[in-house]
Amino acid sequence: MKPLKNKVSITLDTDVIEKIKELAEKDDRSFSQYINLILKDYLKNSQK
Repeated sequence: MKPLKNKVSITLDTDVIEKIKELAEKDDRSFSQYINLILKDYLKNSQK
């Protein structure tokens, strides 16, 4: 069975990183979980 997740490396602006960390903490999620959530939501809404 192949893994459900893959590791990737991206470069983000410092202000974006800080805001995502802040929002993730408020939502009691890890940084990567929150980015995954944001991207899934964006992809879902962009197909409308």
